[in-house]
Amino acid sequence: MYQVRMLKAGEQGLVVEFGDAIEPGVNALVHRLAKILMLGMPEHILEVVPTYRSLMVYFDPLTISRDELQQKIAESLARLGTTTAEDTVRIITIPVAYGGDFGPDLEFVASHNNLRPSEVIALHTSVPYLIYMLGFTPGFPYLGGMSERIAAPRLTTPRVRIPAGSVGIAGKQTGIYPIESPGGWQLIGRTPLTIFNPSGPTPFLFAAGDYLQFAAIDAEEFSTIKDQVASTSYVPSVRHATRAEA
Repeated sequence: MYQVRMLKAGEQGLVVEFGDAIEPGVNALVHRLAKILMLGMPEHILEVVPTYRSLMVYFDPLTISRDELQQKIAESLARLGTTTAEDTVRIITIPVAYGGDFGPDLEFVASHNNLRPSEVIALHTSVPYLIYMLGFTPGFPYLGGMSERIAAPRLTTPRVRIPAGSVGIAGKQTGIYPIESPGGWQLIGRTPLTIFNPSGPTPFLFAAGDYLQFAAIDAEEFSTIKDQVASTSYVPSVRHATRAEA
């Protein structure tokens, strides 16, 4: 069992910390606890924010005291267990046009790792990536599971403007820029999907705890999907699997 600590965070906040390791098993427990609290204590819990290895819990101190909340969380943790392989997760396919204007740093990432661009693409699309948490900008996914064979350093000088949907690599991580913003990641491709839509019924395309599976497309497919997204006729491909299968 992981070592759990509960830390005060202001008058309405409580951090439940699961050790200090960043790994899928720990993150799964974070999300299981989040679900238990939101479903089981809606009259007390205002919001939960999962991170790599902890859960920030915002509660209503007028309906439950901190001590009472900690006791209820302790009871939930006792029932939580550590077996997470059978948890059901969503795997969302993210189409990506790689290289060229879509991914100006693909050639660098390839040469940095003594690979061909096609090999970088093959490795990048070979596995689903766990979304550990969202942050940095609205909907930016911090993903785990990228092959170290395509790791690459950040840019020495960050770009002032990166197009929304750009897919990049920094160190041993990969991610997607949901909105146009500055950034220093090596850009290898771009997705035509809208990752963050503040005016939509569901602002974010995915959530922490989901998995993303990148799929290579060409420029023509990119244009077609972009038009479908603009007309709201595009439906992202989503499949469900157990955590062990993801």
